[in-house]
Amino acid sequence: MSNALPPTGTKDPLIAAPSAPRARRSRRGTSLFAHGEPMIWFTGGSLVLALLMIIGLLGWVLAQGMGTFWPERVPQLELLGGERLMGELGDVERYTPEASMLDALSPELRARADLELAALDGQLERVLLRSGNFDISNTHYRWVDRYAIAHASRELDDSEAGRQWELDPARFRMEASASDTDWSLVVERLSWGRLYAKPVAFQVAGQALSDDPAEAWEQFEAHHSEARERWQQRRDLETHDIGDVNHALEEARLAARAAQMDLDAALAASAGAPRLTKLRAANEAAQASLLDTEELGEQRFAELQSQIRELDEQNARQTLLVQTADGTLVDLQLADVVRAYPANQLGLFGRLGVYASRWREFLFDDPREANSEGGVFPAIFGTVVMTLIMSLLVVPLGVLAALYLREYAKQGPIVSAVRIAVNNLAGVPSIVFGVFGLGFFCYIVGVSIDELFYSAKLPSPTFGTGGLLWASFTLALLTLPVVIVATEEALSAVPNSMREGSYACGATKWQTIQRIVLPRAAPGIMTGMVLAIARGAGEVAPLMLVGAVKLAPDLPIDVNNWSGSLGPIWTGAAHLERSFMHLGFHIYDLGFQSQNSEAAKPMVYTTTLLLIGIVVTLNLLAVGVRSRLRRRFAGTHV
Repeated sequence: MSNALPPTGTKDPLIAAPSAPRARRSRRGTSLFAHGEPMIWFTGGSLVLALLMIIGLLGWVLAQGMGTFWPERVPQLELLGGERLMGELGDVERYTPEASMLDALSPELRARADLELAALDGQLERVLLRSGNFDISNTHYRWVDRYAIAHASRELDDSEAGRQWELDPARFRMEASASDTDWSLVVERLSWGRLYAKPVAFQVAGQALSDDPAEAWEQFEAHHSEARERWQQRRDLETHDIGDVNHALEEARLAARAAQMDLDAALAASAGAPRLTKLRAANEAAQASLLDTEELGEQRFAELQSQIRELDEQNARQTLLVQTADGTLVDLQLADVVRAYPANQLGLFGRLGVYASRWREFLFDDPREANSEGGVFPAIFGTVVMTLIMSLLVVPLGVLAALYLREYAKQGPIVSAVRIAVNNLAGVPSIVFGVFGLGFFCYIVGVSIDELFYSAKLPSPTFGTGGLLWASFTLALLTLPVVIVATEEALSAVPNSMREGSYACGATKWQTIQRIVLPRAAPGIMTGMVLAIARGAGEVAPLMLVGAVKLAPDLPIDVNNWSGSLGPIWTGAAHLERSFMHLGFHIYDLGFQSQNSEAAKPMVYTTTLLLIGIVVTLNLLAVGVRSRLRRRFAGTHV
C-alpha cells in the first residue's frame, strides 16, 4: 500500500481542510415560537390579566361596600307642581324618553324637557332620591326628572329660599350649601325604614316642652339613650325571661306526654303488673309536675307582662314631633328610633361617629326591615360555625380516604375506578348535593333520630328538617373530593427514601405513616383544607334546601346566666338542629327577594365584602398553620 499523499486539488471526504470556512445556517426561516418568547409574553400577559380582574372585582366591592354607611347630606327639592321632597341623593342617569311620555306633559314641563333634550342630544337626566317615609309615601326611592325641579336646596321655606335650579348639560349638580339652621333629620326606625323630616317639638305625655327645632333636638338627645335602654330591657324580658318560662312549660309538657306514651305502649303490650305500677307512678308525677309548672308559669307571665306594660307606658310618654317635606306631622316614640342625626349640620367627626355606629350595628345586631337594615350577626355566626363544623368533618374523612388509596390499597382497576369517581364527584353541581342532603340526612337519618329520641315532640320535627348539622354534613360531602385529591398529591410528594429509612429502623407501616409521612404531607393537607373552606363558605344552593333561612335570630347555641351561691353560673347548650342564617344566602335574599332592590343594593355590597373578609380570614389561618408546618419540616426533605 502506498503512503503517498493525495495529489493537490483532490478532496478526501474524511479529511477536513483546516483553511475551509464553516458554512453558517440561515435563521431566516426559524419560527419565533421555536424560541419561546411569544409564549412567555402570552403566559405573563394572562397572569397580569387574571390579577387585574381579581383586583378590579375586589376593589369595586371594597369601594361600594365601605361607602354604604357613610352619612350623606339631605337636600330638598321643590317640583314645578309645588310638591316638595327630601332625601339622600343616589344615582344619576340619562335616558331616552318615549314620545307618549312627552306628550302627556304640561306645556311648562314640555318646554323645559325640550330644552334639556336639545342640550343632551335627545336624552333626559334624572336623579334617584332616597325619599324614605315608607309609611307615608309607600315607597323608599323615587326617580326625579331634572326638568321637573323648580328649586333645589337643603332648606326651602315659604319664601322659596334656596338656590335656583340651573340647567347644566354636562352634569347633574346641586350646589346649595348647608347652613347652621338646616334641621333636616335622618331618622332610622325599628320599622318602616328611614324617615326624613324636621323636628317640630319635643312632647312629654302629649304636652310640648319646646317648639323650637334646636331645643326639641336637645331634648331628644338628652332622653333618647334612656328610652333605648328601656326598650332593651323590654326586649330582654320578651326574649329571655318569657322565653325561659316557655321553655320550662314545653319541657314539662314533653315529659308528661312521654310518660303517657310509655304507659300506653306498656298497656298495649300487656306488660307485667310491676312495670305498669312503675309507669303509672311516673305518669302521675309528670302530670303533677306539669300542673305545678303551668301554675308557676302563669304567675311569672303576669309579673313579666306587668313589667313590660310599665316600660311601654314610660316609653309612650316621650315623643318627638317631626314634619316631613310635604307637611305631614309624625309623632315618633323615642324608643322606636334607632339613630337620628341632623345630616346637614354634621362635621367630619360627626359623620365618622355615625359611620362607626352603623358598622357596629351591622356587625353585632340582628337584621330588621326584611334584612335591608340592621345587622347580620346571626348570619356571621352561622357562616363561621357551619364552616368550622364542615372542616372538622371533611378533613379527617378525606385524609383517611386518601391514606387508604395511596398507602394501603393495591393499585389496580378498582382503585383507579375509585379515583375516577372521586374526580367526577368534584364536578357534580352543588344543588345535587343539596337534594341528597335533604333526602338522606333530613328525611332518613333525621326522621329516624326523631322517632328514637324525640317521639314526644312528633309530628313537629327536631332533626327531621333542615338545620346547621345537616348543612355542615352536606357541604362536607361537597368538598370531600377536594381534600382527597390534595391529600393524595401531598402523600405522593413525600420521598420513598424516607419510608424505606423508617422501615430499615424497624418501624411498622402505621408508625412510618404517623411519624414520617403525615407530618411532611401536612402542608399539602392544609392546602386541601384551604380549598375546602373557600368553596364551602361561599356555597348557597345546597344550603337553601338543608337549613339556611331568611331570618333566624336565635343562634344555634344558647347561653344562660344563672345566679348561684358562688356567683353567676354560665351554662350553654348547642342546638345544631336549628335553622340558621348564612351570609351567602343573605346576599341572595337581599339582591333578589327584597321588596326594594335599590334600597338593598348597598347592603348587598357590604355583606359581600364581609363574606369575602371572613373567607380570607379563615384561609389565612389555615395558610399560617401550613407555613409553620412547612418550615418545620423543610430541612428534612431529600
